[in-house]
Amino acid sequence: MMRTPTLYLFTGILFFLFSCTQSHVKLNETSAVSFRAPAYPLITVDPYTSAWSETDTLFSSPVKHWTGKIHSLIGAIRVDGDVYRFMGKENIPLKTLVPMAGEEAWQGKYTTQTPVKNWKTSGFNDLNWKSGKAAFGTSGMKAIGTEWNTKEIWVRREFSTPKMVADANLYLIYSHDDDFELYLNGKEIVNTGHSAKNDVLLKIDPNLLNKDGKNVLAGHCTNTGGLAYVDFGLYTDGDQKEVFTRTAKQNSVSLSATQTHYSFTAGPVNLDVQFVAPFLPNDLDLLSRPIDYINYQVTSDDGAKHNVQLYFEITPQWAVNDVSQEVQVSKGETGNIDYIKAGTTEQPILKKKGDNVRIDWGYVYLAAGKSENCSVALGNYFDTKTAFAENGKVPSGQNELTAKMNRSMPAMAFVENLGQISKKTSDGYVMIGYNDIESIQYFGTNLKAWWTHNGTITFNDALQSAAKEHDQVVERCDQFDNKLWKETLAAGGKKYADLCVLAYRQSIAAHKLVKDPNGNILFLSKENFSNGSIGTVDVTYPSAPLFLYYNPDLLKGMLNPIFYYSESGKWTKPFAAHDVGTYPKANGQTYGGDMPVEECGNMIILTTAIARMEGNADYAAKHWNVLTTWANYLLENGLDPENQLCTDDFAGHFAHNTNLSIKAIMGIEGYGKLAEMLGKTDIAKKYTSAAKEMAQRWQTMANDGDHYRLTFDKPGTWSQKYNLVWDKLLEFNIFPKEVAKKEIAYYLTKQNKYGLPLDNRKTYTKADWIVWTATLADNQADFEQFIDRLHRFVTETPDRVPMTDWYETTNAKQVGFQARSVVGGYFIKMLEKETPK
Repeated sequence: MMRTPTLYLFTGILFFLFSCTQSHVKLNETSAVSFRAPAYPLITVDPYTSAWSETDTLFSSPVKHWTGKIHSLIGAIRVDGDVYRFMGKENIPLKTLVPMAGEEAWQGKYTTQTPVKNWKTSGFNDLNWKSGKAAFGTSGMKAIGTEWNTKEIWVRREFSTPKMVADANLYLIYSHDDDFELYLNGKEIVNTGHSAKNDVLLKIDPNLLNKDGKNVLAGHCTNTGGLAYVDFGLYTDGDQKEVFTRTAKQNSVSLSATQTHYSFTAGPVNLDVQFVAPFLPNDLDLLSRPIDYINYQVTSDDGAKHNVQLYFEITPQWAVNDVSQEVQVSKGETGNIDYIKAGTTEQPILKKKGDNVRIDWGYVYLAAGKSENCSVALGNYFDTKTAFAENGKVPSGQNELTAKMNRSMPAMAFVENLGQISKKTSDGYVMIGYNDIESIQYFGTNLKAWWTHNGTITFNDALQSAAKEHDQVVERCDQFDNKLWKETLAAGGKKYADLCVLAYRQSIAAHKLVKDPNGNILFLSKENFSNGSIGTVDVTYPSAPLFLYYNPDLLKGMLNPIFYYSESGKWTKPFAAHDVGTYPKANGQTYGGDMPVEECGNMIILTTAIARMEGNADYAAKHWNVLTTWANYLLENGLDPENQLCTDDFAGHFAHNTNLSIKAIMGIEGYGKLAEMLGKTDIAKKYTSAAKEMAQRWQTMANDGDHYRLTFDKPGTWSQKYNLVWDKLLEFNIFPKEVAKKEIAYYLTKQNKYGLPLDNRKTYTKADWIVWTATLADNQADFEQFIDRLHRFVTETPDRVPMTDWYETTNAKQVGFQARSVVGGYFIKMLEKETPK
């Protein structure tokens, strides 16, 4: 068996239940694989509490939310009076040169009609353009001065050359929704491609500024659907200096399914840090509990004794959508735990919805066990660090404060004095958690998270349970991680296992687990960095393999909202809905278009897959009437679909989609299998016969010689037929095996450096579909040819964001999307087994 690098992690029994330092008792071996990830998961709870490191070393950049906003998390170790930063980076306030709209509603010129070519230069005559105040965008967005809701906008902003200190850095900060280009004096400095981001910081060349004093920033933004936004400004270095300037030496970083492991050397001591998100799929209380651990252990590297103190710090950035919001921060305690919590003073519970937004209700917590050697402190961002650097302590400070972070940033700090460290290991942990109070609005009813048991368990209860169960939970995570690694390695090889390890937390953390008013499980996805939809069927579909394999109840929780939507009469169309709203409001579909064949096929196929995993069709029986409606829709409309979207909606509408036709055929056959399992023999025969007849017609209609077409009416085209994988996995066997064999052979001739394109129209691809397509292969060598190039993309992409699933196969660049749940689809290879063992 191939071995991977391992870390030896502590799960020792606590001598004192809640003490922040435990005596070291034993070491457990946990499989942890080392490879360069696009971003490393640190704290992953749900779509709102999700923090990542976007650099190879943990201390080279600030820790960020998956949307790119800073969620500051800083760690430092003081050894014999010398301080080494090992985590995060201080956020030094920049000095404003040309302000953004949140600071000042700046005046610009704009047009929504395509201008002449030289519109981006400083000498362009824009007298015929309209004047308007920034920001430009959809009503309700941040600091909107001019509403913009057309497809495109061109904006010019003239300014005088600002005074800057010699050799100072020049930074651009920009926000856009969606595709954005920006020019400084005619020179392109931003070209985002298909994406939408807030407050992106970009260092630019000061020499681009005109010496004669007249400059122009000129932007062009395309709204591809949904929200629209444009804002930008220029900044330079502030006067404040870093406190923790020296960094530790990072020796390694490695990943297992629920954990990220770092190893450092800080002068004469070694420090190991372990981030644990206890996503155990068969313990829903634990999976839902919004508390992660940061474990640490310190030993002397040279055998001598050394005086050591540890420092961990977060800020209220974790609890706001924007740093201009007012926050209240306070100390507290529960049982033998001390904590600091922060949240907005406004507390607009479940008021905001959308994609590129963060939670601004509820409270973030930094917590640790009480001890004479441990303390928590609330104070000024820089003063707190300075005190630690000088004497290894933090001042007790205030017990409560109110602040706006864009004026004065508070620090929420924890310090442990480890005393004299020698060869004997000293270890401990802190906890980061988030109490969101109310999690989801479900058809008008606000729902609490699963872990609360309908409000009978408080967050203080959860903190105490998390501390009490720490060692047990970490050991269970070790066991699960080892099991997942072993199984994925055996199924697909090392590179496949790497991908599954990286995908695991990302996929789960893009969901929220709640119960509906009748007690039914709801596992609601957020369509991250796409459009923010909640419970999207064509996001559930690619995500499903992970949950099918590890706990089908979670997949039921993904399907239940769509079933309820139709069965309640709230959705009246004869096909399945696309979504149930925009996260976190699940009050009905908000997506602008329907995907009739796509969503009907998805729902029936996944219901069939659940039945196969469970060995019975009881779940299907509960929803038989609506499943019948959807199956009949596919029977009538599925073979040669009309002009419509499929799950790859970014590619646009088109008719006669051969891969979508396969999905319809799989759905009809799935319905037949369910009928057979329920003893409905005549129904089973009717639909199975229809599916077989459609499959025969499909082969003739789609045939293009050595492969099958993208659309029935266009010879010389091709596409990934990833939907065909269910014919193999669910053992339908209604397509001859030669169909998949022919396609795989053809795909192998079409691969680019970083993978197989989605189809012949573009060179971009979808990572999840590559794994599905690869699973069609009838031998391991062919499977690995696809996986090798996907793995190369993941480890070489220049875009350091939580793994994207939409990228260019020629250069590994992100096209759009990030941090989405669909990477759970990587686990589809595991479904070649009958059931998980």
